[in-house]
Amino acid sequence: MKKYFYLINIQYLGYRFHGWQKQPNVKTLHLMVDRTLNFILEGKYFKSLSSGRTDAMVSAECAFFELFLREPIEDEAAFLELFNTNLPQDIRALSIKEVDAEFNIINSSKIKEYLYLFTYGEKCHPFCAPIMTTILDDLDIELMKEGAKLFEGENYLKSYCYKPTDNGIYTRTILTCELIENTIYKANYFPKQSFLLRVAGKGFMRNQIRLMMGTLIDLGKGKLTIKDIQDSLVPDSNIKMNYIAPASGLILNKIDFH
Repeated sequence: MKKYFYLINIQYLGYRFHGWQKQPNVKTLHLMVDRTLNFILEGKYFKSLSSGRTDAMVSAECAFFELFLREPIEDEAAFLELFNTNLPQDIRALSIKEVDAEFNIINSSKIKEYLYLFTYGEKCHPFCAPIMTTILDDLDIELMKEGAKLFEGENYLKSYCYKPTDNGIYTRTILTCELIENTIYKANYFPKQSFLLRVAGKGFMRNQIRLMMGTLIDLGKGKLTIKDIQDSLVPDSNIKMNYIAPASGLILNKIDFH
């Protein structure tokens, strides 16, 4: 039986979801997407497959899933409008396009870019909580900027993988890692100054960016030194970084397929 393949670009606020992947007895993004698809497709066969999983409370400006159907979508614009009408208000579909059977959303080469939004030094408005992490201690931002650059390039990243195994591939390349002032997200209840860690690469291990962010926060607090980070990146390092920064500051910002 012939199949039809569609690539759908979505964005979502992850704060009330237990991540992308379906799990028993909890509300996940994949569950809500599939429930909506089942409703608008009126019970016809479909399958959806994501380009990757995000953890509980992680948000996305740009994520993708592939939709497999046995009947073509006659009017893609009308389908997208119907999909958005029935999705929860914290999930939005941005675009849909047909792809061929050769396209593989899991194995296709792609660059992912994440942002981690944070501020420090004061208690923030509660409305910040869904997308911004607040560190109440003072932070040395300039030192954190220096520390962030250490992650760029090829490094041994076992210290930045949650529950690593002995046979994992830990020598990986990070294309971009920089700490910059936030000029992207603005709201009248935001603090005067906030910051973004911007990280791009071909793929990331479980909790990798949150462990990197946690390490930079500990650096900014004076709990770690630049040398501690340098030592954690050398081949076969067994240094364990323990602070996983909160999930709600993490945003999947962009995915580029190649």
